[in-house]
Amino acid sequence: MTTDATPRLRADARRNRDRIIAAARAVFTEHGTEVPMEEIARAAGVGIGTLYRRFPDRESLLGAIGRDAFQQVLDEARAIGDRESDPWRALCDFLLRAANLRTVVRFSMLSQRARAILAADPEVEQAREELLEILDGMVRAAQANGSMRPDVSGGDLGMILSIVLQGVHIAPDDIRQDASARYLTLMLDGLQARPGTPLPGRPVTIADIALVRHSAAVADEQTV
Repeated sequence: MTTDATPRLRADARRNRDRIIAAARAVFTEHGTEVPMEEIARAAGVGIGTLYRRFPDRESLLGAIGRDAFQQVLDEARAIGDRESDPWRALCDFLLRAANLRTVVRFSMLSQRARAILAADPEVEQAREELLEILDGMVRAAQANGSMRPDVSGGDLGMILSIVLQGVHIAPDDIRQDASARYLTLMLDGLQARPGTPLPGRPVTIADIALVRHSAAVADEQTV
């Protein structure tokens, strides 16, 4: 009896955790990260006690959402790399169809608290670095086969993604629905290997992006 009940209990606990994270991600994205925890519990269809047993405070819930979203993005990136042999198509597929990529960027923009929690989480940081390395690898592979212009880097794409998706995040609903795909398609069109205007400056590196995140974190602390 105990042997049969224990796996079922663990499965129920896992389902509750997943429901809470999914509900919290949706509610936080729609209404901000200061929504009462009771509202999260209602949206997830669980009692407030169940929520607090899984996530004793708001910070632990925000961290779990970030870790889950980054892991899903990594899984999507790996799956696309495994099934798509053409480097340029793999890059386009990832940027345009990886649904959780938008979630990660959008969630990190919700509030200073969300940014600070994600920046301080070692699992999120490791996943972010791995994601940038995968993106950089896609870029280099597309450049190596001649399908992408040679004067950009994975870091450049990371910066452009943040700019594009941040602008889309604050746009009205009727614009936001298709805007990210529209502007990312426009961006990708300009990245193809063909005669064009030489880019000023140097490519952005992964280290540059880390420095930008650090500067943003310091600025957030100074405004608190």
